[in-house]
Amino acid sequence: MGLRIVMLGGPGAGKGTQAKRMSEAYKLPHISTGDIFRANLREGTPLGLEAKKYMDAGKLVPDQLTCEIVADRIAQGDCAGGYLLDGFPRSLPQAETFQQLLVSRGEALDLAINVDVNDDVIVARLSARRSCPKCGAIYNLQFGPPKKDGVCDVDGEALIQRQDDQETTIRERLRVYHETTEPIIAYYEQQGILKTVDGEAPPDAIFAKIEEIVTAAGAAR
Repeated sequence: MGLRIVMLGGPGAGKGTQAKRMSEAYKLPHISTGDIFRANLREGTPLGLEAKKYMDAGKLVPDQLTCEIVADRIAQGDCAGGYLLDGFPRSLPQAETFQQLLVSRGEALDLAINVDVNDDVIVARLSARRSCPKCGAIYNLQFGPPKKDGVCDVDGEALIQRQDDQETTIRERLRVYHETTEPIIAYYEQQGILKTVDGEAPPDAIFAKIEEIVTAAGAAR
């Protein structure tokens, strides 16, 4: 289909899940910045080594370098027919820098899909997660509870709630999201490429809505 799409949404909104489904359905590379960083670090690329300096110092990787790493990824052959960006851009400066990179390549984004979920719903979802400290299996008390309450199905280990999944941590992640990432929504709205879906609907209904949006965007090209 050849579309270039950005997935937006707060932590726990389900954008990664939908991006994976879209990647399979439309044969588009699913590009997660976390995965790109890990690949560059693993392979010891010049960009990866540069990023490692900041990460080792406990600092955020600068926007320009993050954009260069993404630009390097989308320049690869499998992205010639479009791609899905998940977890990038994370800030308005990143969005603006990325826009300049695309213009310099004679390209443009086609869609920014915002998976919209109320904060309280996100807190309820994420704080319901439990994980097995032994095998790493993850359960959700709302959507996919263990067969026996509080115990891992795989090895019978007592499940724990990770620090990341505690309400105070989730609320702080949401605060950072609203402050840093949410301005991107207005930025893409001004460009006329933003589409918002109700992220509180069942996953299949969300995907059906996304399919409508993607089909319309493909037809409009």
